[in-house]
Amino acid sequence: MTIAADPARHAQPQPAAELPFDDLRIDYVEIYVEDLDREAAAWTTRFGFTVAGTAGGAQEGFRSLALRQGRIVLVLTEGTDDEHEASLYTVLHGFGVARIALSTTDVAAAFAYAVGRGARPLSEPVRLPGPGVVATATISGFGDLVHTLIEREGPDGLPLGFEPVSSDSGTRTPTSADSGLEEIDHFAVCVNVGELDEVVKLYRDALGFREIFEERIAVGSQAMLSKVVQSREGDITFTIIQPDPEADPGQIDDFLKNHGGAGVQHIAFSSSDAVDSVRALARNGVEFLKAPGTYYQLLALRVELQRHGLDALRQWNLLVDEDHGGQLFQIFTRSTHPRRTLFFEVIERLGAETFGSSNIKALYEAVELERLQQNVSAR
Repeated sequence: MTIAADPARHAQPQPAAELPFDDLRIDYVEIYVEDLDREAAAWTTRFGFTVAGTAGGAQEGFRSLALRQGRIVLVLTEGTDDEHEASLYTVLHGFGVARIALSTTDVAAAFAYAVGRGARPLSEPVRLPGPGVVATATISGFGDLVHTLIEREGPDGLPLGFEPVSSDSGTRTPTSADSGLEEIDHFAVCVNVGELDEVVKLYRDALGFREIFEERIAVGSQAMLSKVVQSREGDITFTIIQPDPEADPGQIDDFLKNHGGAGVQHIAFSSSDAVDSVRALARNGVEFLKAPGTYYQLLALRVELQRHGLDALRQWNLLVDEDHGGQLFQIFTRSTHPRRTLFFEVIERLGAETFGSSNIKALYEAVELERLQQNVSAR
């Protein structure tokens, strides 16, 4: 999903045409988990993903499942050996996004360019026999998240090392009906004070991203600074957020403390019908944050709805905003993470190309209310 730059806030020119990143896409997202069976059950029975492949075993020190819905591929990995990187990650962070794999038509060129401009090399390019994945390499991202670069021949398939799961396989996990999630719209990333510009620079210089949007978001006495970077073709978007050091500590500070540093706070999944998707997800047991009580009373004063009635939006707690391109509808899930860090978003774009400022504030007010309620309950 392309999110166009806000002309008033477009901070950087587009990279030069010779950069090797015109084709950069999300290949898959890997989440390291503590209990593979439990997390797989949640994604299949609540979110409507299907198991497409398996990898690992006792000798390899890990177990993995590849899940699909729409154009989204999630990999869940549990370390079965204490020294496996998934085991080490979950000790530090609990379950969370550890790898965002990026597909490109030339891994060697992409790796050389990225490393030459600041990305830390983690594994050198390796050529593999086709078909399928024919080259891989890995570079650093923010915090301890990594990017594996992947080159494929033929149609998109499973991640390297995965065996497909057929429809008649006894290893297939029960699944609910597809919930209409189509692709990954964006990632929201929390970073420490002083790291915002550093991370923006990494993605701009090493991977050819553009900086397309920036904003200071205030919620009560706390505030956060946000910048958005996007790949050249608009298929990968990171909203990067740091606490405002001049404001009171708040939810971003809580994330950084509870997660143990920078990391992915939420993944936004796109839908062509947010009301239908949220209804299906809620029926499957997914819980969502509630909008502030006055939100829908004031909505009619600022937005003329192009789709979805006010009653449906209020019933399912969906927020609506608009920009120069159209409207967008979005909602956050309630975090099920023991540390209250990672959560998810459903978003529908009806022509909207940026992030609605009113929605961002309302969504973060909902997260702040949830945070305060959790803190009171913990006392």
